[in-house]
Amino acid sequence: MNVLLVEDDVGIARFVERGLTLEGMRVQWTATGEEALAYLRSYQYDAIILDLMLPDMDGRDVCRTLRGQGVSTPICMLTAKDSIEEKLSGFEVGADDYLTKPFAFEELLARIKVMQRRANNNIDGEEMNIGPLTLNLAAHEARIGEHLLDLTQREFALLEYLMRYAGKTVSRERIIENAWGPASDITSNAVDVYVGYLRKKIDAVTNDLEIRTVRGIGFKLMSNDK
Repeated sequence: MNVLLVEDDVGIARFVERGLTLEGMRVQWTATGEEALAYLRSYQYDAIILDLMLPDMDGRDVCRTLRGQGVSTPICMLTAKDSIEEKLSGFEVGADDYLTKPFAFEELLARIKVMQRRANNNIDGEEMNIGPLTLNLAAHEARIGEHLLDLTQREFALLEYLMRYAGKTVSRERIIENAWGPASDITSNAVDVYVGYLRKKIDAVTNDLEIRTVRGIGFKLMSNDK
């Protein structure tokens, strides 16, 4: 799991980063709202831990901006204020959870896991769409308009993962871990091969979708549909 930690208190940030890392998570830490927004324009995260009081902007403004941009990543807000008004103001701008400082790490970890389960439940069994492409997870079908794509199991899993993070760059390592599982026999070079297979099948039907190579990082699924 990739977590973006937005916290200007160095002590709290190190405490949280250390704990989540020991749980096997990858943590990107920043102390400002502007840098957090910049990270989120380029990378995908599974959860965001967002301090309410940041040196450059209010955490609620960060949350409001993300939701306005269509970013649905689960957000847990951290604050020293425990009034019901403060909590409601966080929920009103799109936060998924709220944790008051000081807090036990075990409680933060539990809340992150609950948020992730909720996010997964909101996707599982539903259709996913980007441009002319529709992915039906329940039926295990991928369609561009009325055209049914003939995908192997691995190609379908790759496409599903790219669609979950459409518009975001995903690394080869993340694709292997999340699309096929860390125990798969897929290598980093083989990811490029499967991306090539998928590109050919999509390009044969439409020019309105692109799997873009981001040099040195990975791939990004984009819609060119105007």
